[in-house]
Amino acid sequence: MISPPKSGARRSERIQEGAGLAQKGMDRALLPLLLLGVLRVQGAPDADEIKYLPGLEKQPGFRQYSGYLNVSGSKHLHYWFLESQKDPAGSPVVLWLNGGPGCSSLDGLLTEHGPFLIQDDGASLKYNPYSWNTIANMLYLESPAGVGFSYSDDKDYVTNDTEVSLNNYLALKEFFHLFPEYSKNQFFITGESYGGIYVPTLAERVMEDSSINLQGIAVGNGMSSYEMNDNSLVYFAYYHGLLGTKLWAELQNYCCSKGTCNFYDNQDENCTLRVAEVQVLVYRSGLNIYNLYAPCAGGVPQKVSYQKDHLVIHDLGNHFTRHPWTAMWSEKLRSLASIHRSVRLDPPCTNSTASTVYLNNPYVRQALHIAPQALDWVICSAEVNLNYKRLYMDMRKQYLKLLGALKYRVLVYNGDVDMACNFLGDEWFVESLQQEVQVNRRTWLYNNGDSQQVGGFVKEFSNLAFVTVKGSGHMVPTDKPMAALTMFTRFLKKQPY
Repeated sequence: MISPPKSGARRSERIQEGAGLAQKGMDRALLPLLLLGVLRVQGAPDADEIKYLPGLEKQPGFRQYSGYLNVSGSKHLHYWFLESQKDPAGSPVVLWLNGGPGCSSLDGLLTEHGPFLIQDDGASLKYNPYSWNTIANMLYLESPAGVGFSYSDDKDYVTNDTEVSLNNYLALKEFFHLFPEYSKNQFFITGESYGGIYVPTLAERVMEDSSINLQGIAVGNGMSSYEMNDNSLVYFAYYHGLLGTKLWAELQNYCCSKGTCNFYDNQDENCTLRVAEVQVLVYRSGLNIYNLYAPCAGGVPQKVSYQKDHLVIHDLGNHFTRHPWTAMWSEKLRSLASIHRSVRLDPPCTNSTASTVYLNNPYVRQALHIAPQALDWVICSAEVNLNYKRLYMDMRKQYLKLLGALKYRVLVYNGDVDMACNFLGDEWFVESLQQEVQVNRRTWLYNNGDSQQVGGFVKEFSNLAFVTVKGSGHMVPTDKPMAALTMFTRFLKKQPY
């Protein structure tokens, strides 16, 4: 099969054809129609191409695009597409989705695995030698509407898992309509955190569409099962020295029976009181829930703070969601948010100041073709998060459907010092799928300069791998960029881990 030409080459050929017809004596009255036809074939990408990106000492040698994918009539999802640094026509297209729900995928681009990373000054970008676009065409989508630069004409940001998966699918269809030269490339859906819900629910739709060449999915530190995540976190906390023997003994006494513990939805009041103690230790004691061994940026966060006209909410994440006081706290946040003009949702112990300053620079917004209707960029939208209805409690059905097709490969990977979506819960989840073991659990290695180092552990099943990344937290490519790129490369190229 002949690979299609690069987008720029195809557009150049069409323009040359139009010019040749004009030179052969075409009636000048038809020329505007010809040019209009060329523009229609080209679509939005020409207007979306980023010609100059502020903050870089030298502009990149690859093409990049930023604009909007219009879905469901009134919703406009912002995308940033970066062609592969090597052979875009022959490289896979990889969609990346950050989680939340309500957090921007541009955080993944600018702080994790994009080709350039934001610096502390909030003005400059430095090239990332471990960028995932060294081997893939990377598509970062800000989803759902209300996140980042994405917006809705009616300003209605109430949504749910099913609507988000549908709109993400419609955005993909629009993307391949605008970039038809990539429609036959291998395609992968990837994401992290609440992307553990976004990715498989989207894949379930895409696998039914033969026009999209889906090859597999990868989920990093994903929310795969609320029950397993909550239950495993208590074990994680104890064996990492957070709970102490007295609290652990009480948890065993009140929450466990016949060797099975239920920390998730236990009705015993003595149990729920002890689980609440765990929650306080994990989320409110000043520990970095995204990396237990990393410092907490900005110090110990408070739940709510005020900055000028902004209400800043420090999110407790997706955990112990069935505990009664968590629901009451959520209602309190809603009432506070309703009286403030602008609401920010700050993940605890993270510092998004540099990205926020950079992306709200008017020259950057202009370079990215951001619509005037878009709000100021924030890392996570409290309005989206607080109005989001979570419909799925676990993803087993979606994973089993993908694996049952026997043609999609699946990677579940976890930084092993993350508490937000801990490795043990995802390991339990993968084991619960009961797939045939191909390679027993072992270490995996990556090249670090002149030496090989242990990247973590891997267990491989039929078309499914569970990988841990040693010493990494929730954002694996940020903490361990070299190991992350190695893992990502082996996944895309179907190489042994």
